[in-house]
Amino acid sequence: MKVSIKVILFFFCLTTIALADKFYPDDPVWQDPDRITISKPKVVESDETGEFIKMSFGDPANTKVQTAQNINTLDEIPDSTWFTNRIGQHSFSNEDLVRGPNHLEGPDLSMPWKIIKAKSSGVSPGFVIEDGRGDTYFVKFDAADYPQLSTSAEVVCTKFFYAFGYNVPENYLVFVPERQFEIAPDTKIGKDRPFTNEYLHEILKGVAHRRDGTVQVVASFKLDGAIGPFQYYGTRSDDANDIIPHENRRELRGLRVFASWLNHYDIRSVNTLDTFVTTDEKNKTGYVKHYLLDFGSTFGSAGIQPAKRRTGYEYTLEWTPILKSAATFGLWDRPWWHYQYPDYAGVGRFESEHFEPQNWKPNYPNSAFNRMQIDDALWATAIVMKFDDDKIRALVKTGHYEDPRAEDYLVKTLIDRRKKIISYYLSQTNPLYDFRIVNSKVEFTNLGEVAQISKTNTYQYQWYRFDNQAGSQEGVGGTGFTKATAIPIPKNSASYLLVKIHTQSPGEPNWKKEIRVYVRNKEQLSVIGIERADNIAPQAVAENR
Repeated sequence: MKVSIKVILFFFCLTTIALADKFYPDDPVWQDPDRITISKPKVVESDETGEFIKMSFGDPANTKVQTAQNINTLDEIPDSTWFTNRIGQHSFSNEDLVRGPNHLEGPDLSMPWKIIKAKSSGVSPGFVIEDGRGDTYFVKFDAADYPQLSTSAEVVCTKFFYAFGYNVPENYLVFVPERQFEIAPDTKIGKDRPFTNEYLHEILKGVAHRRDGTVQVVASFKLDGAIGPFQYYGTRSDDANDIIPHENRRELRGLRVFASWLNHYDIRSVNTLDTFVTTDEKNKTGYVKHYLLDFGSTFGSAGIQPAKRRTGYEYTLEWTPILKSAATFGLWDRPWWHYQYPDYAGVGRFESEHFEPQNWKPNYPNSAFNRMQIDDALWATAIVMKFDDDKIRALVKTGHYEDPRAEDYLVKTLIDRRKKIISYYLSQTNPLYDFRIVNSKVEFTNLGEVAQISKTNTYQYQWYRFDNQAGSQEGVGGTGFTKATAIPIPKNSASYLLVKIHTQSPGEPNWKKEIRVYVRNKEQLSVIGIERADNIAPQAVAENR
């Protein structure tokens, strides 16, 4: 027994020592181990009304605002069941963007589509079909008065969100004649009402038709293993892999930046989906994968009609403007009532002149959005910057807008909103990014220079030896200055080195915020860690300068 206790104490001490290390041999981690097999969680139902009340009258998340918990040592997000690094970390051609998540050319058109179920949720008309291959799709239409408003926006924005890195369904834009639809035997509307040809014709009379008489639809490939939506706060108790409160996940916080760009104001739990991916058929075990759904209410669309004038500028229930209006007996005038929008088919109410990314709002508050920090926003902004004008146009073209003016307007509006996002968020912090070792120097990219915010910059730096276990640091040489986006690494035998960098730029006071870059000096030099003043405890910054 004594030997066993000693062995236990020995390994406990080793574990304690190891836990003291700041960096581990496998850092930086680029794959989240969140695919540990579990039993299938229970199916949960969405509660639209309950969520609206919770979020409008408080914040159900019970965590304090803190640094995102799912970042690696480079201040980036590892791939996970929530997010896959795509355009942010890898080369993405226009062909990749246009393809998006799709692995097919779309539903099979060689045989009629069998309607097997009426659509049971959402505002857009539609139903569930089975194509000639036996694949199941959710099919949605545009309202007759607003052709291409919802379906084109859904397809374009699906590809945007896929490129950002999120899991999304395969949404295909398809043009079909009315005869493409055929009602399967015993198809019902609700529980008992038969789905008749008369009912089908009534639906098709109320949807938009193209100039050639065909109907434009979004066909969304069915996701298998659906177990209900996820929330933007808390965790799922029956998923052992779901250990980080959702409001503290960077991809859900930074989603606020992407949503503001595309005006995805209808971002809520009901438009998400958890699916169970079975990896062991015998034991029926697997893991949960998390999706964003339903992008038909983006740009200027509200599904069957243009978005409301307040969309993006005011919550559905927002107390300050309500009280202002009440206090002035309705005389106080909301600014957004007077914003002007073009009259192009398929665009709706979407503009850039009055867009302020920091003040953009979804339909109602979101726990993850409420906790977005500047480092989360910088991460998202760096991804937004990957979309140049050509990439934006390539994506908008996948909406197949019949009016070329609508396409041009959407492209210009997205470009203008992108510029505002970049200008605002890059001015809030030191915008140095993409640190790497080249020829014994730490090279980096100044996103502010790339965005042409400032071209006259000086970089102040100081090197330190860094003790990975104790966390202590010892200065090496004096303070250096350079105008190059490359800092020479001092010759030193220390296993870890640290350089603290401040950017001096006229008119950009926040660029002076400290960035710490950790370099591992083992077989070869490598950048092992990035810390920004925005996610360093204030006392730590003060102590170590």
